[in-house]
Amino acid sequence: MNDFLDALDFIRDNVSLLWELTLDHLALTGASMGIALLLALPLGVWLGHLHRGSFAAINISNVGRALPSLALISIGVALLGIGFVNVMVALIVLAVPPMLTNAYVAIDGVDGDAVEAARGMGMTPTEVLLRVELPLALPLIFAGIRTAVVYVIATATLAPLAGAHSLGDIIVDQATYRLPGVLGAAICVAVLALVAELLFAALQRAVTPRGLRAEQRRDVAVVGPPASTETA
Repeated sequence: MNDFLDALDFIRDNVSLLWELTLDHLALTGASMGIALLLALPLGVWLGHLHRGSFAAINISNVGRALPSLALISIGVALLGIGFVNVMVALIVLAVPPMLTNAYVAIDGVDGDAVEAARGMGMTPTEVLLRVELPLALPLIFAGIRTAVVYVIATATLAPLAGAHSLGDIIVDQATYRLPGVLGAAICVAVLALVAELLFAALQRAVTPRGLRAEQRRDVAVVGPPASTETA
């Protein structure tokens, strides 16, 4: 308990340092997530719309999950040198798999009856994708984004090992900041991840069509216990 209180004291006494490193942490997270979104979502949506490429989408995701971020950063030192870009590439590789898989599964799993009804109304394939498939798939797509952003925020603490800056500067330098500093920075990372999770959960709810929200509420409604079948 004393260690936790000391960590809170460290946060209070080093607000400017923590704020500066938090901005670095967010810049690294934002750049990585932005590029990963541009790579993963269009590919996943396109493959899901075509109902093809499940083998590629799933196996690319599995490979991406299996690659340790620290190993990627170490390899990147030889190819990209030390610094921001090296760490960003490793975080992109970490972020792409959950978003690619969720985007593919979300579009591929849209109710076929809804798609056929849209086609019967004369919609073009592009209109079907934009006006039917994407709105119905957005909740699951955002679930993948939520997972990816939490992964990236947590893993960005490795940035100092490759010469970039983040809240990991304090975590990996226990000799300077001691245990209170390490715990204080770790608390800040945990708060960032929690805030990101809550923010994207709210966005996920906001983009979910009201009809789907009503259906989800019906699915999770608590039903009373079944009537007894005992006879007198």
